[in-house]
Amino acid sequence: MTRNVEQLAADTIRVLSMDAVQRANSGHPGMPLGMADIAVVLWSKFLKVNPTDPTWRDRDRFVLSNGHGSMLLYSLLHLSGFPLSMDDIKDFRQWGSETAGHPEVHQAIGIETTTGPLGQGISMAVGMAIAEEHLAVVHGSDLTDHRTWVFVGDGDLMEGVSSESSSLAGHLGLDKLTVFYDDNSITIDGSTDLAFSEDVPARYAAYGWHTLSVDGHDREAIEAAIELAIKETDRPTLIACKTHIGFGAPTKVDTADAHGSPLGAEEIAGAKAAMGWELPAFEVPDEVYAFFAEAMEKGGAAQARWQSRVDAADADRRAVWEAAWNPDPVVLTAPNVEAGSSVATRKLSHTVIQELGRQRPELMSISGDLAPSTNSLFDDSTDFSRSDRTGRNIRAGIREHAMGAIANGITQHGGARAFGATFLTFSDYMRPSVRLAGLMAVPSVFVWTHDSIFLGEDGPTHQPIEHLAALRAIPGLHVFRPADPTETAVSWQEAINRTDGPSAIALTRQGLRVPAASPDPDAVAKGGYIRRDGTDIVLVATGSEVPLAEDAAVVLGESGLSVRVVSMPCVERFNQQSSEYRDAVLGSDLPVFTLEAAATFGWSRFVSNGGVAIGIDRYGASAPAEVLAEKFGFTPDAVAATISSALH
Repeated sequence: MTRNVEQLAADTIRVLSMDAVQRANSGHPGMPLGMADIAVVLWSKFLKVNPTDPTWRDRDRFVLSNGHGSMLLYSLLHLSGFPLSMDDIKDFRQWGSETAGHPEVHQAIGIETTTGPLGQGISMAVGMAIAEEHLAVVHGSDLTDHRTWVFVGDGDLMEGVSSESSSLAGHLGLDKLTVFYDDNSITIDGSTDLAFSEDVPARYAAYGWHTLSVDGHDREAIEAAIELAIKETDRPTLIACKTHIGFGAPTKVDTADAHGSPLGAEEIAGAKAAMGWELPAFEVPDEVYAFFAEAMEKGGAAQARWQSRVDAADADRRAVWEAAWNPDPVVLTAPNVEAGSSVATRKLSHTVIQELGRQRPELMSISGDLAPSTNSLFDDSTDFSRSDRTGRNIRAGIREHAMGAIANGITQHGGARAFGATFLTFSDYMRPSVRLAGLMAVPSVFVWTHDSIFLGEDGPTHQPIEHLAALRAIPGLHVFRPADPTETAVSWQEAINRTDGPSAIALTRQGLRVPAASPDPDAVAKGGYIRRDGTDIVLVATGSEVPLAEDAAVVLGESGLSVRVVSMPCVERFNQQSSEYRDAVLGSDLPVFTLEAAATFGWSRFVSNGGVAIGIDRYGASAPAEVLAEKFGFTPDAVAATISSALH
């Protein structure tokens, strides 16, 4: 083989990708073949990573948003010396392998985040770029000074979430964010002309981005474009790279056939013959390993220089820096509110957020435009903006889906952590990002207010019904719905102290009665506890329905029925408790009823012994909250009557 080593490296990526997809009989070979030249230039000349320490804090972040082309990333990681073996490459898409069909976060081997649902990667990368900018100003550019690089395809840029996040990135001027657009004009259906004819660079220029266009197979042009992107100091950069999907495949280049199916033995043989490849499958030329090893030396040297700067920082500054990356757990106290008064849990949450912000300065709030209603900002902080990177309040505008993905990206970056806030009914817009947080076990926090029909006159478009049930169905997501000051503080405490997955906090618009006696915080933290003991039936309630359950228990008591009221602020936490504890709370032979102003779906797991789930299995209506309570049967007398009827 006499080709220059860069060409050989690109061809090696192509061969590994073709062979791994063929061996698995499943995968997407076209993109790796088309983007190999771009990848070689970026990874060998610019990307600042260290395969011997993949998680060092000031590394560049590389995000493969078009995650269907995962073999490109796996090839790069293996060739660059990350802990991803050739056996892992051979086991592409197999049970238990590190090389899943779409990249799944494993930062210890160089996979920064899970991608696959298109648009998520670039949107999380915007969050990573925000975190970098924030940390560089708050802690100093000597401790944080890196870039975020993203590969995207046509599918990423068609998805709405990428438009939301890219628009915000341009508004914020995230100049250390560079996106490579694989403009290959092909999707699964065929030519992009079927559905996509816009001028992508023009759109991104309108967002406020710096845009460049190059031949995606001209490595010198790619290098020059990257150098221009690095020099840009006011805007993120989009490099539109015109490529050929399935580059090098004799008959399938530039066709949809190269996108999502193995090329086939004959096509692979033709591609290898055209490039002069003679080695057996999964054998890599020594000079390619040497090429990438030399390229990775710059990352190791950069880390050594960075470590020297960290060591040179004074002890107090290092302690603050370390606390941002490894914070202590918080202990939050309930807001001091007069017993018997009425206060919305969104307002209680605002008070808790202020205490939380003092204990955890690395936290950032990202608001989907509704901050005056969600009460989710830090009062003593400015807004994160072009001119003020210290701000801890991020204004996402009316971009709920991007807000969720950006929160995930900030948290994935490390050194900062985000919670996002909007109305509960708009969690539908965020669901793909929330689901991905659960899949990745990222401890993002999602705050959703106006959590029931009792928001009132805005009507059924804004009144959540099925949302709590739908969110509780997401594996790994803990959904908290507090009922009082103590439950609100504990919900936040448990959500922020959680490190193994995301949490949601659902809060009321309307005021709730503050109990005379505060519940035990340790009991609240278990997810469900006895609020008012009784011997005849159990009534489980959440959030705004807890005071209602207590009032209904009084009504039933007048007829001689002893009601145990159980508050269950977090179903997921309660289900994690021992069977002995759960039985002690719910009893083993008592009728169990549930009460929640939302869909009854999911409550059947608790209803037993003749009990029923009391809820709302239809859409709401536009009316004052007290009228809605009467019409939907959420008054003490109505709830008591429903229970009595079920018992008889």
